[in-house]
Amino acid sequence: MNIYVANIPFSLTEKELESVFAEYGDVLSVKIIKDKVTGKSRGFAFVEMENEDDGEKAVNELDQAQVKGREIKVKKALPRTR
Repeated sequence: MNIYVANIPFSLTEKELESVFAEYGDVLSVKIIKDKVTGKSRGFAFVEMENEDDGEKAVNELDQAQVKGREIKVKKALPRTR
């Protein structure tokens, strides 16, 4: 399951975000989206979890959770449209 995570702290690392989601199941990948010019975080990320049920539980329990002082927004990622 692919998960969209918004409003993440700009100082958060992919490893730290992975550990937040790992409490709910196996994490396949974490990608914090960065500005192409500066290389700094744009404040959102995508987390891919192996199991759909674990992903749903993570979305339900982590939406509006506090991570390093910020309230993150978590939802199932929508397929990319052009």
